[in-house]
Amino acid sequence: MPQEQYAHRNNIPGSEGPQVYKVGIYGWRKRCLYFFVLLLMILILVNLAMTIWILKVMNFTIDGMGNLRITEKGLRLEGDSEFLKPLYAKEIRSRPGNPLYLQSARNVTVNILDDDMNVQTRVITGAQGVDAYGKRFQVMSNSGKLLFSATNEEVVVGAERLRVLGAEGAVFPKSIETPNVRADPFKELRLESPTRSLTLEAPKGIEIDAEAGDLLATCRTDLRLESKDGEISLDAANIKLPRLPRGSYSSTGARQKVYEICVCSNGRLFLSQAGSGSTCQINSGVCS
Repeated sequence: MPQEQYAHRNNIPGSEGPQVYKVGIYGWRKRCLYFFVLLLMILILVNLAMTIWILKVMNFTIDGMGNLRITEKGLRLEGDSEFLKPLYAKEIRSRPGNPLYLQSARNVTVNILDDDMNVQTRVITGAQGVDAYGKRFQVMSNSGKLLFSATNEEVVVGAERLRVLGAEGAVFPKSIETPNVRADPFKELRLESPTRSLTLEAPKGIEIDAEAGDLLATCRTDLRLESKDGEISLDAANIKLPRLPRGSYSSTGARQKVYEICVCSNGRLFLSQAGSGSTCQINSGVCS
């Protein structure tokens, strides 16, 4: 920087000549100014280089940054993405033909809020299982048919067949209502109540069929077949009652091996030796 000099003439008379004053930056101040200007240029170059490096590493483009792309339909993330804080979005979906993975070190929670920001429905998937909280839970088929529904009042299974694969079967602490109970082909169907009674009731009728096997009904106390307005029909080629009690028989004459079935007033059945007429009245003492 050139130094400016100007001559200052003193109006005071004297023998001395005109005095010259130097104006500007010179000496160590000039060197410091040059050093700071050079340092500022270096910082600008370093900052520009770092900015270019960050843009290169983060893959900044006019369409987005890194794996994030801005499209007309919203934001598109390619590859794995990690969110350290809550994510608010109207819709989250994967690309066509690719699955959507949600991964967390602890659990994944989905909350549905109302206008007052109160939780109405919550789904929590964690290490212990999947928990769902809500007023109703439904499972629908691709065609829109109800397969399963659960509310506080009832649980509905809409599938054509409910199959229980457990070795111990299904346990119902209370009553069950169904139009049909059957086993798989070539499998055994068992209705059992280990510590209580087993009751089958129907307003019109109960039909028990064993088309390719045996029908066995056992109990510890009483087995009761009751029809209030109709009849009880045992339709089989052979009906055997092997343990019916037998009434007394006459020792005179030839002993008959033909018996008739008698019914007491209390409903008890017993065998009585057949004769020319009914012998049920003779053996009425069996009913006591």
